[in-house]
Amino acid sequence: MPGEDEDYVYDEETGEWLPASELAAKRAAEGTVEVRDAVGNLLADGDQVTLIKDLEVKGAGRTLKQGTLIKSIRLTGDAQEIDCKFEGIKGLVLRAEFVRKR
Repeated sequence: MPGEDEDYVYDEETGEWLPASELAAKRAAEGTVEVRDAVGNLLADGDQVTLIKDLEVKGAGRTLKQGTLIKSIRLTGDAQEIDCKFEGIKGLVLRAEFVRKR
């Protein structure tokens, strides 16, 4: 429930007067990209994920096996790419379609 002394702002999209905080939250949500794993779970920064297939890591000369646990991911703003840290591989970026949230 908005505060009684809160400013109201006209929202051009809906043609309604909304509390300023509500409109700010709505605009912030519009700027975020939803990143979903292979089975449709919503991913967030810090989530743990498991690989659903073997992936050859270009430039590292190694293959990450199916079932490998990635402990802490970071979203990049792209709907399919996630930054990962993995022992011995710098700058690892995985596609969300190849991981499942733990």
